[in-house]
Amino acid sequence: MQAWRVHENGEPGEVMRCEEVDRPTPGAGQVLLKVRATSVNFPDALLCRGQYQVRPPLPFTPGVEVCAETEDGRRVIATPALPHGGMATYALADGTTVLPAPEALDDAEAAALHIGYQTGWFGLHRRAALREGETLLVHAAAGGVGSAAVQLGKAAGATVIGVTGGPEKAAVARELGCDLVIDRHAEDVVAVVKEATGGRGADVIYDPVGGGAYAQSAKAVAFEGRIVVVGFASGSIPAPALNHALVKNYSILGLHWGLYNAKDRAAVLRCHETLTEYAAKGLIRPLVGERVPFSEAADAVQRVADGTTTGRLVVLPEGAAR
Repeated sequence: MQAWRVHENGEPGEVMRCEEVDRPTPGAGQVLLKVRATSVNFPDALLCRGQYQVRPPLPFTPGVEVCAETEDGRRVIATPALPHGGMATYALADGTTVLPAPEALDDAEAAALHIGYQTGWFGLHRRAALREGETLLVHAAAGGVGSAAVQLGKAAGATVIGVTGGPEKAAVARELGCDLVIDRHAEDVVAVVKEATGGRGADVIYDPVGGGAYAQSAKAVAFEGRIVVVGFASGSIPAPALNHALVKNYSILGLHWGLYNAKDRAAVLRCHETLTEYAAKGLIRPLVGERVPFSEAADAVQRVADGTTTGRLVVLPEGAAR
């Protein structure tokens, strides 16, 4: 079979190589999956660079999120078990992490559902307790993670403010349903948020960016607001001023969704049931920015690493309908 493999750490476009390899053999509790679509996530870039919290042995195959087919013909979504990731003809996954793919979504959309929307659901509801009528600010609102939070925020009855970079991404955020879109390249994020909320600020801020975005969050958060720290796509990890959180009465909430797989698997299953219902009702639909042929997988991961994409890039097997 074919697989994209990383033999040394570095930039994805430089270290990912397509190779002919043997089909992986499932270990105890694992299942073999025939990959139908692989969603590109920022962690794939971090894995290539050797900067992710999980460091699989070299060589490994990236691809942390797939829609696939089991040996008995079931269409599923899963987070592959590294080093046998999803950017290959076949991948492995722990049997307990395999979930039925929602019928309302095609393969590419289903592949882009699991991590982004589970992260959004746990971040907004489990961690931040977002309430109907509150104001939600989403950084990188046109990205894979941000677009999921926008849709989930609207489904929860929140007023959603999306922050994007550039007019093209701003247009995408509006199409997603944002009530207000701020182009950080052309506008003062904090000033616009304060004006739009009558000086109060945003009740919940969803931040997968870090760096300067977090600094804006601290200034734009409301009294008793909640900042959900999801990731650091900017490459800069901020050092929060805890005295500022104290005097302004806001909470800083960390979210590592992967921990729930180990510590509260039942909650992950309940969330998947909810997301499946939402998809059937049309309340959510993963934003697939581009369906990429398998031969261009390395370039796709590099573009995600560079922050130049909109929505999710999804890698499809050669010959798959696009």
